[in-house]
Amino acid sequence: MRMRPTLSWTPTAELSPGTTDLGPVTDALSDGGVLVLSGAGLSTESGIPDYRGEGGSLSRHTPMTYQEFTASAQARRRYWARSHLGWRTFGRARPNTGHRAVAAFARHGLLSGVITQNVDGLHQAAGTEDVVELHGSLDRVVCLSCRAFGPRRVLAERLEEANAGFEPVAAAMNPDGDADLTDEQVQDFRVVSCAVCDGILKPDVVFFGETVPPQRVERCRTMVREASALLVLGSSLTVMSGLRFVRQAAEAGRPVLIINRDPTRGDQHAVTRVALPLGAALTTVADQLGVTVHG
Repeated sequence: MRMRPTLSWTPTAELSPGTTDLGPVTDALSDGGVLVLSGAGLSTESGIPDYRGEGGSLSRHTPMTYQEFTASAQARRRYWARSHLGWRTFGRARPNTGHRAVAAFARHGLLSGVITQNVDGLHQAAGTEDVVELHGSLDRVVCLSCRAFGPRRVLAERLEEANAGFEPVAAAMNPDGDADLTDEQVQDFRVVSCAVCDGILKPDVVFFGETVPPQRVERCRTMVREASALLVLGSSLTVMSGLRFVRQAAEAGRPVLIINRDPTRGDQHAVTRVALPLGAALTTVADQLGVTVHG
């Protein structure tokens, strides 16, 4: 299935403003076997902006599509210049209380697994081990010709060498790890190629308009089938790559619970949507369950 570059959605019916009652979330976790599906909203408290929340990056930034990236050398120069600068900040992000709470739930055997739409690696940095990165990770790069993989830190070193003195001031950073730069700021940036075959390098992430690997999708579908409930954290569920798992869970009779401050495209499938900040909400749930969240 090809992931369509859906950037926004319009509710077809009036949606509930949400609740502040965390009871259903606590009850579901206390029974164990809960599958977490996390989105960009979980990482905002780590300093990484989201796409669609208040002040989200889509109000000023259109993400690169796979088609643009592969078709245009100029687009790749723009992407890598922005991504290289953004990586310096993105790579310094640290897990917040929301990530640590998820890790604590996992340690106490309350979760069946975690699927994340994020590419920041913060779940793993917080100590969660069973994480499926639905959209890949910015920690890795892949050659589009020979399919060789490599660590992002090595590419960052090569880009530093090729672009000595590249120190533009960015207007903002985006959730996909790149920084807002003008065409003038990136015009002299030098892109490096694959060290193995001289092919085009791409971050190992699913761009808008790109296909999510079918085996990864099937693994997630299996996780949904085996879960007792699905807990969505910080995702608007605008893109089908995440929404399909919510629909699957609801159709199978698995309770869907959402913690997100704004309405989501999956609200109609959920038994509840809690409209609270994630860090505070998950810490409260952990306290109610007697689970210690390590700082």
